[in-house]
Amino acid sequence: MKAVFFDFVGTLITKEGENVTHQNIVREVLRKAGREDLDYLRLWEEYEEESSVMFKELAGKPYVKIRDVDIEAMRRVAERYGFTVPEDFWEISLEMHARYGKLFPDAVETIKALKDLGLHVGIITDSDNDYIEAHLKALGIYDLFDSITTSEDAGFYKPHERPFRLALERAGVEASEALYVGDNPSKDCVGAKNVGMLSVLLDPNGTKRELWGNCDFVVSKLSEVVEIVKGLM
Repeated sequence: MKAVFFDFVGTLITKEGENVTHQNIVREVLRKAGREDLDYLRLWEEYEEESSVMFKELAGKPYVKIRDVDIEAMRRVAERYGFTVPEDFWEISLEMHARYGKLFPDAVETIKALKDLGLHVGIITDSDNDYIEAHLKALGIYDLFDSITTSEDAGFYKPHERPFRLALERAGVEASEALYVGDNPSKDCVGAKNVGMLSVLLDPNGTKRELWGNCDFVVSKLSEVVEIVKGLM
């Protein structure tokens, strides 16, 4: 074993923190649009539903900017309520992600423990480059990673093989020498296994049990990945 790669949202940062981030994006959008009379939580739910549908359609497809997807999702909601999305929506999004993003409590110690084992530690994520760089720097963990590979770099979204193969090329390792940790059995585990990597599913509450068969290992917390790697080594 020579390399461990991580997904980002839901794997290194919590989905709960991401929800709070998106709620505050909607609040700021409404403030700038002069529509604070609207229920931001209701609009947040509608925004999440719109973006979720759009992102599911993009799985495995050629890359399009996530900023464009997010803006379109917000525009669809805004159109229903008769206001205009601010021109600086993406800047608002980056600021709120930097402010409210929350790491899993054992994320940093897990990354450092893997690096202490002499492993290449990287990220493979469906993301725009400016988003992931800004967010990692805001969290104070940007310099902990040996490589960061995005769907923007690869030109495709997971589970397409290209993001995984590009990350392996950058790390200079074979697929059989690498492990991928993610929270989505269909995109993360299937994508990694399709190129010959081992896969680990992070499922803290056991809510994805029906899809565990897609993955080589299942953990409830990130620190368990270190023990898996030690066993493989």
